[in-house]
Amino acid sequence: MDLSKIKTLIDFVGRSNITELTVTEKDVTVRIFRTSPGEITIAGASQKPESTISPVTDAPSRAEKTSHGVKAPVFGVLHRAPAPGEPPFVAIGDQVEEGQTLFIIEAMKVFNTIAAPRSGRITHLTDMDSGEVETGDLLAEIG
Repeated sequence: MDLSKIKTLIDFVGRSNITELTVTEKDVTVRIFRTSPGEITIAGASQKPESTISPVTDAPSRAEKTSHGVKAPVFGVLHRAPAPGEPPFVAIGDQVEEGQTLFIIEAMKVFNTIAAPRSGRITHLTDMDSGEVETGDLLAEIG
């Protein structure tokens, strides 16, 4: 694997929400992981005979053990309110019930309702509104 490809992978990890990326090409494996915000580490190369890319997005931490992440199930435009000018469905600190609407994601003129997977209190909420989200983006956490 050449140096420019490794630099591209480092840039990718720096711009994304993933915490670890392992890439194997021919007989070289490179593991890039984020240990804290803004800090990226590259592990040494090892010998493996296959070519794979496998991102790891859920690095366990003390905070994640008590909260449940709500991730975008599809790519689309995220709407935090039912209509323009109306208050958002939920705010940080709100108590929600399982099945309660949290967001709407618009994909190809189809409005997909994103519901709370469990009851609890909103501990984290994306500040994105009317912007594009990718499949798997963290939208909220319920504690």
